[in-house]
Amino acid sequence: MSKILLLEDDANLNETVTEFLEEEGYEVVSVYDGYEAQEKLYESKYDLLLLDVNTPGINGFDLLKESREEGIVAPAIYITSMDSVDDLEKGFESGCDDYIRKPFALKELKIRVETLLKRGFFHEDKELLQISKNIAYDIKNGELIIDGKSISLGNKESRLLKLFMKTEGEVLAHERIYEHLWDFDEEPSDTALRTYIKNLRKIIGKERIVSIKKQGYKFITEK
Repeated sequence: MSKILLLEDDANLNETVTEFLEEEGYEVVSVYDGYEAQEKLYESKYDLLLLDVNTPGINGFDLLKESREEGIVAPAIYITSMDSVDDLEKGFESGCDDYIRKPFALKELKIRVETLLKRGFFHEDKELLQISKNIAYDIKNGELIIDGKSISLGNKESRLLKLFMKTEGEVLAHERIYEHLWDFDEEPSDTALRTYIKNLRKIIGKERIVSIKKQGYKFITEK
């Protein structure tokens, strides 16, 4: 289950968005001012940030800018009524990945959230992420590098590896992997997932993907 931090000071909109996203299967932590959001960001890790811009305490722009400087890399969507190019430029400079203008349809929000969660890596300052001494992942080109050579992966295996790389050390439930691997018009399959896991293990090593009985899978890199 993907975890979302929602910062929105309008109580009605906050409640509406929270209920909608929870019904869609997300875990939502909702707050009403920038200082509270700041505390939540340092207490826990989030998969996505939904930030109103004009908020009490710290505004959304400054909150995200400070968070990026502190190494928080979760993708972020601004919820805003601003529509000037200058505001838009300021938003992207502060580290956001997308924005949605008020008023908006909840279906549009869902599409934007799903699109970002299925994309690759965000705001990493490294080009290569090491999996083991001879295996690395090229963030920029989305390629697996083994002994200096690029290895091609199938679409689902590539998505799965990205998810594992972003959540190293976490136990991922099957449901969360299903959300990431299969599009809304596809039927998730545990048999297919086991096949993708098997394919990845052949390439990067069995010891990298650990099965946790009745819980899911955990990805471990070589330290």
